[in-house]
Amino acid sequence: MAWVVLIAAGLMEAVWATALGQCEGLSKPLPVIVFIVALALSMTGLGFALRTLPTATAYAVWVGIGAAATVVYAMATGAESASVIKIALLCGLVGCVIGLKLVTSE
Repeated sequence: MAWVVLIAAGLMEAVWATALGQCEGLSKPLPVIVFIVALALSMTGLGFALRTLPTATAYAVWVGIGAAATVVYAMATGAESASVIKIALLCGLVGCVIGLKLVTSE
């Protein structure tokens, strides 16, 4: 269960990071609300996962999922350009996250 919550928390990290980028200095109310809610959910999920998973592993997975999802969303919406090398590097990042899951006994 901790892994499922950790993955959801990582996805929420991507949501709050994207919303923060759209806040324009915290001046736009809707992105600010999305940012605050997603940040709270992300941190709560990470905290829950840390009750049973090793801190270093859980944090690395959380950040990896959040970073990869943020970039994928930006590329999908056209906010960032896509390239073969970016996609290959993202695949490597996701592969490392999966590897951490596989070598963790929890």
